[in-house]
Amino acid sequence: MTTTQDAPKFERSVPKPVFTDAEAGAREFPDSNSRRYNYYTPQKRKQSHYEDVTVDVQPDPRHYLTQGWLYGFADGRGGYPLDWTVLKAWGSDQPSPERGPGSGGMIVKDWPATGWHEFRDPNEEWELTLYRYNSNVVRQVTQNVEAAKASKAFEQWNANWVRFVEQHIGAWMHVDHGLGLYLYANANRRAPTNMHNNAISVNSMHRIRAAQDLALYNLTLSEEIEGFDGSAHLETWNNDPAWQGVRDLAEQLTAIDDWCEAIFAANIVFEPLVGELFRSQLVQQAAPRNGDFVTPTVIGAAEYDFAERDLRYTTAMFELLTNDREFAGHNKAIMSDWASTWTAKSLAAARALQPLWSQPDAKPPRFEDGLDRVKSRFSGIVVSLGLEEPKELAQ
Repeated sequence: MTTTQDAPKFERSVPKPVFTDAEAGAREFPDSNSRRYNYYTPQKRKQSHYEDVTVDVQPDPRHYLTQGWLYGFADGRGGYPLDWTVLKAWGSDQPSPERGPGSGGMIVKDWPATGWHEFRDPNEEWELTLYRYNSNVVRQVTQNVEAAKASKAFEQWNANWVRFVEQHIGAWMHVDHGLGLYLYANANRRAPTNMHNNAISVNSMHRIRAAQDLALYNLTLSEEIEGFDGSAHLETWNNDPAWQGVRDLAEQLTAIDDWCEAIFAANIVFEPLVGELFRSQLVQQAAPRNGDFVTPTVIGAAEYDFAERDLRYTTAMFELLTNDREFAGHNKAIMSDWASTWTAKSLAAARALQPLWSQPDAKPPRFEDGLDRVKSRFSGIVVSLGLEEPKELAQ
């Protein structure tokens, strides 16, 4: 009797691997064992992790993408056209490399890379930093609000301050939401390099998160304070005369087509003259005087976003353009025009907010004093870019 153990073994015919030294990784090159990339020049002596995951992640035919753009628009333009802004960086006027026959490109001896590729975000923002930073901010704001609920801190507010918060603090969430979603997110898509894209998209997420913080805070106050009207901010934003200047200006900002002008108008002009005026010179000053130590922690998170992070990348980006080795004069002239236009509009919107300073029972410092402070800060920002102070600032 034949058993299973006695049965002849069947050997399958499987192709044997044959190494020809043509497989990936088989060849030895001078930098085969290098632990760092060498396709870009680091900003400092040692390349950073930020640069490794950001520089040239978005391909560009002017910067090593020999086959041309991999995608395009219906009108035939591909990728990220440089004419999406009137500002220029050195090399912008040089033609892109011509495509060769087939799917490949012609050999390029001197890549016409432009000065746009020189930008590095001083905050070194990328996905990991965005998630870490925003999660930390949300965690801290949530803890502050929960601690206030546990200690019954909202019971210290007088009725007049409750009305101020439900109407005017809530109204600012419309500014954050509108600019975050329709200005910064749009500018992010139009910027020409991944370094710009990362910085601007993080700026967008800061504004959207700040709007969400205010919306959640509004819901909390609706539950904690009897008679708190969580929808009052809608009437204020739509019809309060004091807010119509800010509303009109915010809508004009979101309609800007030039991505550089959008970032310049929002971060160089609007935020210092209107955003910081409202957050730092009104809310942060008036809230503690009216027994509110919670709202400044929510508003203060957004203020830190701009003052310590978003403004930092913005000034670094425009300093490169005002000091460009080929187009510095061209860029300065255009930015000076932008500064004049948006300064006049921002000051008009700021002055329309003046009635808010008289509404709390315990008044903040004078409106004119606060306006003088933000004017001085704005002037310093403009001068640091190599531009002259707009004459409209005297208005």
